[in-house]
Amino acid sequence: MGKNKLKKFSEMETIECVFQYPFARLEQEGFPLRGHWRDSFFHNENPIVLELGCGKGEYAVGLAGRFPDKNFIGIDIKGARMWTGATQARDLGLKNVAFVRTHIELLPRFFAEGEVDEIWITFPDPQMKKVRKRLTSTRFMELYREVLNPTGGIVHLKTDSPFLYTYTSAMVCHNALPVKVNTDDLYNSGVVSDILGIKTFYEQQWLARGLSIKYISWVLDHDTPLDEPDVEIEPDTYRSFHRGEL
Repeated sequence: MGKNKLKKFSEMETIECVFQYPFARLEQEGFPLRGHWRDSFFHNENPIVLELGCGKGEYAVGLAGRFPDKNFIGIDIKGARMWTGATQARDLGLKNVAFVRTHIELLPRFFAEGEVDEIWITFPDPQMKKVRKRLTSTRFMELYREVLNPTGGIVHLKTDSPFLYTYTSAMVCHNALPVKVNTDDLYNSGVVSDILGIKTFYEQQWLARGLSIKYISWVLDHDTPLDEPDVEIEPDTYRSFHRGEL
Protein backbone atom coordinates (compact mmCIF):
# COMPACT_ATOMS: atom_id res chain seq x y z
CA MET A 1 0.00 0.00 0.00
CA GLY A 2 1.38 3.44 -0.98
CA LYS A 3 2.37 6.05 1.58
CA ASN A 4 -0.31 8.41 0.26
CA LYS A 5 -3.06 5.88 0.98
CA LEU A 6 -1.68 5.21 4.43
CA LYS A 7 -1.64 8.94 5.12
CA LYS A 8 -5.26 9.27 4.00
CA PHE A 9 -6.39 6.32 6.12
CA SER A 10 -4.62 7.84 9.11
CA GLU A 11 -6.26 11.22 8.55
CA MET A 12 -9.69 9.59 8.14
CA GLU A 13 -9.42 8.34 11.73
CA THR A 14 -9.34 11.96 12.93
CA ILE A 15 -12.31 13.32 10.95
CA GLU A 16 -15.42 13.46 13.11
CA CYS A 17 -17.89 12.87 10.28
CA VAL A 18 -16.23 9.58 9.23
CA PHE A 19 -17.21 6.19 10.67
CA GLN A 20 -15.12 3.09 9.97
CA TYR A 21 -16.42 -0.05 11.66
CA PRO A 22 -14.81 -3.42 10.80
CA PHE A 23 -17.29 -6.28 10.58
CA ALA A 24 -15.90 -7.98 13.68
CA ARG A 25 -16.53 -4.83 15.70
CA LEU A 26 -20.07 -4.58 14.34
CA GLU A 27 -20.71 -8.17 15.34
CA GLN A 28 -19.43 -7.58 18.85
CA GLU A 29 -20.68 -4.08 19.65
CA GLY A 30 -23.22 -3.07 17.03
CA PHE A 31 -23.20 0.45 15.61
CA PRO A 32 -24.09 3.04 18.30
CA LEU A 33 -25.75 5.52 15.93
CA ARG A 34 -28.12 2.95 14.41
CA GLY A 35 -31.56 4.43 14.98
CA HIS A 36 -30.02 7.56 16.51
CA TRP A 37 -28.42 9.40 13.60
CA ARG A 38 -30.76 12.36 13.93
CA ASP A 39 -30.66 12.87 17.71
CA SER A 40 -27.08 11.80 18.45
CA PHE A 41 -25.09 12.94 15.39
CA PHE A 42 -26.99 15.48 13.28
CA HIS A 43 -28.94 16.90 16.24
CA ASN A 44 -32.02 17.63 14.13
CA GLU A 45 -35.09 15.86 12.77
CA ASN A 46 -34.31 16.46 9.09
CA PRO A 47 -34.60 13.73 6.41
CA ILE A 48 -31.63 11.40 5.91
CA VAL A 49 -30.31 10.83 2.38
CA LEU A 50 -27.74 8.15 1.48
CA GLU A 51 -25.28 8.19 -1.43
CA LEU A 52 -24.35 4.56 -2.10
CA GLY A 53 -20.96 3.81 -3.63
CA CYS A 54 -20.15 7.46 -3.03
CA GLY A 55 -16.54 7.31 -4.28
CA LYS A 56 -15.07 10.76 -3.76
CA GLY A 57 -18.33 11.92 -2.16
CA GLU A 58 -19.16 14.64 -4.69
CA TYR A 59 -22.90 14.16 -4.34
CA ALA A 60 -22.93 13.89 -0.56
CA VAL A 61 -20.87 17.08 -0.16
CA GLY A 62 -22.55 18.94 -3.02
CA LEU A 63 -26.05 18.17 -1.77
CA ALA A 64 -25.16 18.97 1.84
CA GLY A 65 -24.01 22.43 0.80
CA ARG A 66 -27.15 23.09 -1.23
CA PHE A 67 -29.70 21.62 1.18
CA PRO A 68 -28.98 22.44 4.83
CA ASP A 69 -32.46 21.13 5.73
CA LYS A 70 -31.43 17.54 4.91
CA ASN A 71 -28.75 15.18 6.25
CA PHE A 72 -26.48 13.34 3.81
CA ILE A 73 -24.40 10.21 4.36
CA GLY A 74 -21.96 8.78 1.81
CA ILE A 75 -21.39 5.01 1.87
CA ASP A 76 -18.38 3.30 0.29
CA ILE A 77 -15.85 0.61 1.11
CA LYS A 78 -12.90 2.43 -0.48
CA GLY A 79 -11.55 4.84 2.11
CA ALA A 80 -8.86 6.45 -0.05
CA ARG A 81 -11.55 7.81 -2.39
CA MET A 82 -13.89 8.78 0.44
CA TRP A 83 -11.09 10.84 1.98
CA THR A 84 -11.68 13.55 -0.67
CA GLY A 85 -15.29 14.17 0.33
CA ALA A 86 -14.61 13.77 4.03
CA THR A 87 -11.84 16.39 4.07
CA GLN A 88 -13.96 18.75 1.96
CA ALA A 89 -16.88 18.41 4.37
CA ARG A 90 -14.56 19.07 7.30
CA ASP A 91 -12.88 22.07 5.68
CA LEU A 92 -16.23 23.56 4.62
CA GLY A 93 -17.58 23.12 8.13
CA LEU A 94 -20.60 21.15 6.91
CA LYS A 95 -22.56 19.70 9.83
CA ASN A 96 -25.16 17.83 7.77
CA VAL A 97 -22.88 15.32 6.06
CA ALA A 98 -21.18 12.10 7.20
CA PHE A 99 -19.37 9.15 5.65
CA VAL A 100 -19.50 5.46 6.53
CA ARG A 101 -16.87 3.06 5.25
CA THR A 102 -18.60 -0.28 4.80
CA HIS A 103 -20.15 -2.67 2.29
CA ILE A 104 -23.59 -1.67 1.03
CA GLU A 105 -24.93 -5.10 2.01
CA LEU A 106 -24.41 -4.07 5.64
CA LEU A 107 -26.73 -1.03 5.55
CA PRO A 108 -29.18 -2.55 8.08
CA ARG A 109 -26.30 -2.76 10.56
CA PHE A 110 -25.90 1.03 10.41
CA PHE A 111 -29.49 2.24 9.95
CA ALA A 112 -32.70 1.25 11.69
CA GLU A 113 -35.95 0.45 9.90
CA GLY A 114 -37.45 3.59 8.38
CA GLU A 115 -34.48 5.79 9.33
CA VAL A 116 -33.59 6.72 5.73
CA ASP A 117 -35.73 8.87 3.41
CA GLU A 118 -33.85 8.79 0.10
CA ILE A 119 -31.12 6.78 -1.60
CA TRP A 120 -28.88 8.04 -4.41
CA ILE A 121 -26.98 5.56 -6.59
CA THR A 122 -24.49 7.50 -8.70
CA PHE A 123 -22.56 5.84 -11.53
CA PRO A 124 -22.26 2.31 -10.11
CA ASP A 125 -20.69 -0.65 -11.88
CA PRO A 126 -23.53 -1.94 -14.12
CA GLN A 127 -22.64 -5.56 -13.29
CA MET A 128 -23.81 -6.78 -16.69
CA LYS A 129 -23.13 -10.44 -15.92
CA LYS A 130 -24.32 -10.67 -12.33
CA VAL A 131 -27.82 -9.40 -11.61
CA ARG A 132 -27.47 -10.02 -7.87
CA LYS A 133 -24.64 -7.49 -7.73
CA ARG A 134 -26.54 -4.71 -9.52
CA LEU A 135 -27.37 -1.98 -7.02
CA THR A 136 -30.81 -1.59 -8.64
CA SER A 137 -31.69 -5.30 -8.63
CA THR A 138 -34.69 -6.54 -6.66
CA ARG A 139 -32.24 -8.12 -4.22
CA PHE A 140 -30.96 -4.66 -3.33
CA MET A 141 -34.46 -3.17 -3.40
CA GLU A 142 -35.38 -5.59 -0.60
CA LEU A 143 -32.26 -4.50 1.28
CA TYR A 144 -33.14 -0.81 0.88
CA ARG A 145 -36.62 -1.54 2.19
CA GLU A 146 -35.04 -2.52 5.50
CA VAL A 147 -33.88 1.07 6.10
CA LEU A 148 -36.17 3.26 3.97
CA ASN A 149 -39.23 5.14 5.17
CA PRO A 150 -42.06 2.55 5.00
CA THR A 151 -44.49 5.04 3.47
CA GLY A 152 -42.32 5.16 0.38
CA GLY A 153 -38.70 6.24 0.29
CA ILE A 154 -37.25 7.55 -2.96
CA VAL A 155 -34.46 5.85 -4.92
CA HIS A 156 -32.44 7.77 -7.53
CA LEU A 157 -30.17 6.29 -10.19
CA LYS A 158 -27.83 8.43 -12.25
CA THR A 159 -25.74 6.47 -14.75
CA ASP A 160 -23.81 6.58 -18.01
CA SER A 161 -24.62 2.91 -18.70
CA PRO A 162 -27.36 2.16 -21.28
CA PHE A 163 -27.40 -1.41 -19.95
CA LEU A 164 -28.03 -0.47 -16.31
CA TYR A 165 -30.51 2.26 -17.24
CA THR A 166 -32.50 -0.14 -19.46
CA TYR A 167 -32.44 -2.86 -16.81
CA THR A 168 -33.50 -0.48 -14.03
CA SER A 169 -36.31 1.02 -16.10
CA ALA A 170 -37.54 -2.51 -16.84
CA MET A 171 -37.32 -3.50 -13.16
CA VAL A 172 -39.29 -0.43 -12.09
CA CYS A 173 -41.92 -0.88 -14.81
CA HIS A 174 -42.27 -4.64 -14.25
CA ASN A 175 -42.96 -4.09 -10.56
CA ALA A 176 -45.24 -1.06 -11.14
CA LEU A 177 -43.16 1.17 -8.87
CA PRO A 178 -44.25 4.83 -9.12
CA VAL A 179 -41.77 6.76 -11.29
CA LYS A 180 -40.97 10.36 -10.47
CA VAL A 181 -38.55 11.18 -13.32
CA ASN A 182 -37.20 9.03 -16.16
CA THR A 183 -34.90 10.31 -18.93
CA ASP A 184 -32.22 8.73 -21.10
CA ASP A 185 -30.54 12.10 -21.81
CA LEU A 186 -30.57 14.18 -18.65
CA TYR A 187 -28.80 17.31 -19.86
CA ASN A 188 -31.04 17.62 -22.91
CA SER A 189 -34.26 16.74 -21.10
CA GLY A 190 -35.20 20.06 -19.55
CA VAL A 191 -35.45 18.49 -16.08
CA VAL A 192 -31.96 19.35 -14.81
CA SER A 193 -32.20 20.87 -11.34
CA ASP A 194 -29.74 22.13 -8.76
CA ILE A 195 -29.55 18.55 -7.49
CA LEU A 196 -29.14 16.78 -10.81
CA GLY A 197 -26.61 19.32 -12.05
CA ILE A 198 -23.92 18.11 -9.64
CA LYS A 199 -21.31 16.28 -11.75
CA THR A 200 -19.17 13.55 -10.24
CA PHE A 201 -15.59 12.79 -11.26
CA TYR A 202 -16.71 9.88 -13.44
CA GLU A 203 -19.65 11.79 -14.88
CA GLN A 204 -17.25 14.39 -16.25
CA GLN A 205 -15.41 11.57 -18.01
CA TRP A 206 -18.59 10.26 -19.64
CA LEU A 207 -19.67 13.72 -20.76
CA ALA A 208 -16.21 14.40 -22.21
CA ARG A 209 -16.64 11.28 -24.33
CA GLY A 210 -19.97 12.52 -25.65
CA LEU A 211 -22.03 9.97 -23.72
CA SER A 212 -25.50 10.89 -22.49
CA ILE A 213 -26.37 10.68 -18.81
CA LYS A 214 -29.44 8.70 -17.81
CA TYR A 215 -31.53 9.34 -14.72
CA ILE A 216 -34.49 7.61 -13.15
CA SER A 217 -36.09 8.01 -9.71
CA TRP A 218 -38.92 6.04 -8.19
CA VAL A 219 -40.85 5.45 -4.98
CA LEU A 220 -40.04 2.20 -3.15
CA ASP A 221 -42.77 1.20 -0.72
CA HIS A 222 -42.60 -1.79 1.63
CA ASP A 223 -45.58 -3.74 0.29
CA THR A 224 -45.26 -4.23 -3.47
CA PRO A 225 -44.03 -7.78 -4.28
CA LEU A 226 -40.86 -7.57 -6.34
CA ASP A 227 -39.82 -9.83 -9.23
CA GLU A 228 -36.87 -9.66 -11.61
CA PRO A 229 -37.88 -8.57 -15.13
CA ASP A 230 -37.45 -11.11 -17.92
CA VAL A 231 -35.64 -8.93 -20.41
CA GLU A 232 -32.65 -9.28 -22.72
CA ILE A 233 -30.43 -6.20 -22.85
CA GLU A 234 -27.56 -5.43 -25.19
CA PRO A 235 -24.34 -5.05 -23.16
CA ASP A 236 -22.45 -1.78 -23.04
CA THR A 237 -19.58 -1.84 -25.51
CA TYR A 238 -17.41 1.03 -24.25
CA ARG A 239 -14.81 1.15 -21.52
CA SER A 240 -13.94 3.91 -19.06
CA PHE A 241 -10.87 6.12 -19.28
CA HIS A 242 -7.84 5.21 -17.27
CA ARG A 243 -8.10 6.72 -13.80
CA GLY A 244 -7.15 10.38 -13.77
CA GLU A 245 -7.62 10.89 -17.50
CA LEU A 246 -10.33 13.31 -18.57
